[in-house]
Amino acid sequence: MTRAGRSGSHRSKKKRITLALAPVAALGLAVPLMYSAGAATPDEVATDCRTDSDTLENCEFVPVQHKANSLGPNERVTTVTDNCGISSAATKTFSGTASVTRVIQLEDGFNTDGSTKLGNSVFEIGVKFATQEFNIKRDDTTSSFSFSRSDTVKADHIAFFMWSHKRTDVSGFLRATYKEAQDGQTVFFSPSEGAATVHVFYPQILTNGTPDGRLWLRNVKCGTPQAAGLQNSTRALRTEPGFGEGGENVTDVEIPLSEIQAQ
Repeated sequence: MTRAGRSGSHRSKKKRITLALAPVAALGLAVPLMYSAGAATPDEVATDCRTDSDTLENCEFVPVQHKANSLGPNERVTTVTDNCGISSAATKTFSGTASVTRVIQLEDGFNTDGSTKLGNSVFEIGVKFATQEFNIKRDDTTSSFSFSRSDTVKADHIAFFMWSHKRTDVSGFLRATYKEAQDGQTVFFSPSEGAATVHVFYPQILTNGTPDGRLWLRNVKCGTPQAAGLQNSTRALRTEPGFGEGGENVTDVEIPLSEIQAQ
């Protein structure tokens, strides 16, 4: 079949190379080359699913296992407040927004959204994993909450708020059905049937509709490499070490989400 959007005619080239080989070599290599020339590779399947290729009849995510209450990326969600050179603690006001969205992460590291054929399957699987204990966000719209609160910045420290959302990690594989058969079959897998290396992360949502997760105030000692990296960063937001993982110059204090929701 013709593979739209792929470079060249690599499969036909492999066939011509086989014919050009010496007879003895051709006998040994013809079968594997002809087989690989006609079948969709795992990388091709993942790319077709991610790009919603018109060669596909359908693409499905097949779940194999899941883990609830896993934590997402550690994100800085407020600007850095500077109390460097001051010998006493100070009360500062912090304002920020914590947000989540469903993520479909393919084996090769690419993410895709819910606009593809794959998105329908992912949504239906989300219905299966939404329970009374774990309310999850099945679609790919963003859920968030904003906050503004006053907290203590330690003497000669900088401070900011960190956020890591709770999510249900469902892992499995892709099953792609093509419109035209290749080597007599239309169904191919990525990375393989029964694998658990494609992940769909469903954010867990509180009963009021806002994201569940861990929010904490981080104080960093001025004059340390950790503080210098933050003060010199040109990125408004960046990924940081997790809760309690910042090192000896870093102090983390978790803020219960109930305090945020009560404001």
